[in-house]
Amino acid sequence: MHILPFLPSTPPLDATAIIDILVVAFLIYQCLMVVRGTRAGPILLGILFMVLLYEISLIAGLEATRTLLNFIVPFIGLAVIVLFQSEIRRTLARLGRKRWLGMAAGYRGPDASEIVLAMEQFAAQRMGALIVLERDIGLRTFIESGVALDARLSRDLLLSIFTPGLPLHDGAVIVHRDRIAAAACFLPLTINPTLSRQLGTRHRAAIGITEETDCLSLVVSEETGRMSIAAFGELVQGLSAQEIVDRINRHFGLEIPAEVPIDQFPADIPLSETPSENRPERVKHP
Repeated sequence: MHILPFLPSTPPLDATAIIDILVVAFLIYQCLMVVRGTRAGPILLGILFMVLLYEISLIAGLEATRTLLNFIVPFIGLAVIVLFQSEIRRTLARLGRKRWLGMAAGYRGPDASEIVLAMEQFAAQRMGALIVLERDIGLRTFIESGVALDARLSRDLLLSIFTPGLPLHDGAVIVHRDRIAAAACFLPLTINPTLSRQLGTRHRAAIGITEETDCLSLVVSEETGRMSIAAFGELVQGLSAQEIVDRINRHFGLEIPAEVPIDQFPADIPLSETPSENRPERVKHP
């Protein structure tokens, strides 16, 4: 006689069951991360309330309530897709940009020196600018919303684009590898309610594009001249030129070799004139 008769019907906890539990837990965690801090949270609670009310009406025999909900519950699936389309797209992009088992490594990134030189000029002259650096997820949809350039990335070209009063001043510049793909591009605005209301449209667009893709957004405020960076839905303001370079290199996986003290290689420094045939030949490793 078993004290709990339902235990024998419980499947054994083998390796397959453990993997199944971990996958379900991972999916639930991703769903919670999607709705955290967004307007999707209250909407999801409302949908769950309607489903719970429908189940209660079935158990309690509330025919009028069940009949009313019969016309609503079948459309909940479609409503979820329509209401949470941006959140679903962001979740799928987040899963796709993960480097599973070291795969899908991105390219080495654009030349940060030209970008930083332009941003320093923007900050000095209080010129607003928004530069988006593409990584693994393509930005073709947003590139097509602007003016196609396909020009070599340079400081002078960036200064020309963001000069106030010119046609390409408004909007964002999208950089694809080492080329400026387009200018005056329209970007999605973030709807995160936890952000400060002092952030303008340019900063909200910089955050919004990083919520949906794995790009890096560089912003210069025309009011304060502060340089900022947005990545993965988070904005860091008031950065210096060197900090921007470091963050660009870190975002694209660049490893800058540290400067080695010269005293670590005393043999490379001749202390006196010696015949060339007695000097050791320096081998260059690939």
